[in-house]
This record gives sequence, C-alpha cells and structure tokens, in this order.
Amino acid sequence: MSIPEFQQGTDVVVIGGGLAGYCAACEAGAQGAEVLLLEKQPETGGSTALSSGFFAFAGTEEQRARGIEDSNELLVSDLKSAGGNENDERLLQAYAEHQLDAYEWLKQAGVGFRGVELASAHSVPRAHATDSPELMKIVSDQAHRTGRVKTLLDAPADRLVRPDPDAGVLGVLAQVNGGRQAIRARRGVVLASGGFSRNAEMLRSFVPAQAAAVRYGGAGNTGDGIRMAWQLGAGFRDFGHIKGTFGFHTNARTQAGRGWTKLFIYRGAIAVNKLGKRYVDESCSYKLLGDAVLRQPDAMAFQIFDRGIMDTATDGVSPFDFRSARRRGLVDEADSLDALARMIGVDAAALAATVKRYNGFVANGRDEDFGRDGLSNHVGKLVKIERAPFYAYATTSGLLATYCGLSVDCETRVLDVFGAPIQGLFAAGEIMGGFHGVSYMTGSALGKCVVFGRIAGWNAALRGGRREAGSVGQKP
Repeated sequence: MSIPEFQQGTDVVVIGGGLAGYCAACEAGAQGAEVLLLEKQPETGGSTALSSGFFAFAGTEEQRARGIEDSNELLVSDLKSAGGNENDERLLQAYAEHQLDAYEWLKQAGVGFRGVELASAHSVPRAHATDSPELMKIVSDQAHRTGRVKTLLDAPADRLVRPDPDAGVLGVLAQVNGGRQAIRARRGVVLASGGFSRNAEMLRSFVPAQAAAVRYGGAGNTGDGIRMAWQLGAGFRDFGHIKGTFGFHTNARTQAGRGWTKLFIYRGAIAVNKLGKRYVDESCSYKLLGDAVLRQPDAMAFQIFDRGIMDTATDGVSPFDFRSARRRGLVDEADSLDALARMIGVDAAALAATVKRYNGFVANGRDEDFGRDGLSNHVGKLVKIERAPFYAYATTSGLLATYCGLSVDCETRVLDVFGAPIQGLFAAGEIMGGFHGVSYMTGSALGKCVVFGRIAGWNAALRGGRREAGSVGQKP
C-alpha cells in the first residue's frame, strides 16, 4: 500500500469502544500518549454492554469473605481444563499474573462486585458479578479523565496503513464525518473491535455448524479488525472451536433486548429436548451445551426445574436472576409435570419418565445416563425435581461472541502467519485468539478485556514514547 496523505495524527489509535478498547485507551492515556478511539456504532459498549457482567478473578476480597480458597495456579488449571489444553499457556500465565491488579484497578475506578457465583468451568466460585452497562460507563469515564483520550462515534475503520510487508503499521483509514480519512498513529494501533458473531458470511466460512444459533453480540461485531489484520498476513487461532452459549431463550431470535441467557441447569435443572428426553450432562461448560442443543430437534431444549431450584435465584445477577425471567413471561409454570408438558408441547409421559429416572439417579448418587456428578464442573450437590410448581425455560444456543481471533504474544503484539510480530499492531479483547482454546470459562472474556486491554495500551504507548511511573503493563 502506498502511504496516503494523513489528515490527522495521534500517538495511539484504538479501534473499538467496548471494554478492551477503553481499557487500552485508559492505560495509553495514563502513560502520556494521545489516544483517538474509533467506534463504528453511534454508541459505545459493544458486546460488553450485552454481557452478563461476570469476571473470573482469583484470590479476591469477596472470595475471602466467604471462605473460598482460590489461587492463580487453580485459575490457570481451570482455564486449561475448559480449553481442552488447546490454550496458549503463556497467555494464561500472563492473565493470572495481572488479574488481581486488574481487579483492584476496577474497584479503585468505582466498579462494584455483587457477590461471587459458581459458574461454568469453575472448580470454586469465582464469577464476580457486575452491571455491564455501568461497568462500561465507569471505564470509559476513567479513560476520558486522563485528558488524553478522544472518542469518535460513527467512525468505522476499514484498512490498516502499512507501506510494505517489512514496515510497521503507520495508521488507519476510517470514515470520519462522512468522509474517508487517513489517520496517523505515531506509536501504534490497538485492535479491540470484537469478533464476528454478526457476520453471516464469516460464520458460514469458518463455523457452518453454528448457523442455527441465535446471532447476538454487539451490532458492530462483523469481523472488521480481523479482516484488516488478515490483509497484513496475521495468524489466526481457535477458529475451529467457535461455540455458542447455551441458555438463550428462543425468543431472542426475534426480539431485541438484554438478559436472555438463564442457566437454571447450574442450580440443578435438567435439559430435555422436544421429545421430553435428556441428551447431555447439564453440568458441563455452556459452550459444550450450546453445541449439544444445536443437534436436537429444531435446535432447542427446555430447562426443567421446580420451586426449590427457583428459590435459589440470585436477583440482579443476569444468568441466575430467574425471577426477572418469570416476570417477563419467559418461564412456563404449572402445578404438575403433566400440565407443564402440555403447556410446552412435550409428550407428558416422556417428560414424567425422564424426571422420575433423573430423580432416581440423584437418590442413588449416580447419573447412569450422562455421568452428571455436580451442578457445574463437578461441584455442587445434585437436587431432585419434585416440588410444585414446576417450570420450563425454552432454550437454544446464542453467539454472543466468537472467542477466537488473531495470534498474539503476551505483549499483545499481533503475530503474522510465521509467528513474527507485525510492528505497531496490537490486539486485545474478543479479537485475541489463543486464550480460550476449545471452550470457555465464565468471566474470562471480560477478564481478558481488562488484563490484555491494559497491556495493549501500555505497550502501544511505550512504542516511541516513555513510561510513566506506576504502570502495570507487560514490558516490550
């Protein structure tokens, strides 16, 4: 590419106004760099604002207050287990090294954590709950308080500027105020533009098995950053492992809004298909459950539970806020299993037999059909489904995020297909590959946005600049 005439310049360009992007902008600004953040949508937030707001942190005050013992070593072990040992362990170790600092940084900024939950792929409770829209406001405000961060909305970037393969990235081409501009990035460009859960063409190309899932996530998640880096020869990681999230209500296919994902299974519910039969160990990762439900008739299931499980709800924590789903009319309720079966269109005799068989497994301490031995990841005592009223939540799989992406090193430098860094180009958040492997631990996506977003901002600011005191980044 020939070098265009740059219409404006800054030290660091950040592409994407979600959590990773604003963490990168905040850290770069704190290091004295002038930052321009480009967001293609009319508002910031991306998939973060739609998420359940969980962070996977280990060794926190909230855990200690409940007597929960956790450690970096256990955190890394659980991440590796969830990822089928396909993760880049160097990224996992970097996450573990910086996660408590990220936790403290968020708390100092004003982010509150509303308790700790046991969730998918955790061997101890470590899902720290936040309100995701409030989280985004706090972090974006923190970035702008540096006085060095400027945000442009409705400003999609579509190309990276690199004069030849041996040169570094000099800037970006973007639509600004209705016209295309070349923007110089004197120190570096940070890609934080998310994945491609909204790009039907890319999904068909890379993961056709997910075609039946609900396409969710931020409206701007169409793979822009991935394609821009792809043009420069960037390497890819984990594309073959893309999975949706089990727990989406089937209404999410046709209605907008938040809070569609409910995980009654992790409080003791069972999942049955339209034939009224169980088909999976409900305690495994909701990514694996997402794949399993797509193989059922009409790609749907029902989470079946009773009053005892409903009473375990955690108000305000989205996946476990069962009562809010009931108030929205998303939960079917009946005084008997027979009546519930008729209500949801499932054979009553089949559902009754399934529940009876499962309750027998609970009593005997062994699930002879699928080997379920806990509520989540082998933790938690199974419960019978026997107390009226009985409930059903119509469920499918949804692609909130793609959890794969560009090859990066621990400094968040984007690597080309031969493993060499593309100078001046960094990536953080969902667009990073190599972190999750074959599946996903609850809270690790937002956690890596903060950890690696800050590392990316730190390293981009250092490139040709100077380090301010008190930084917690990863040295180049």
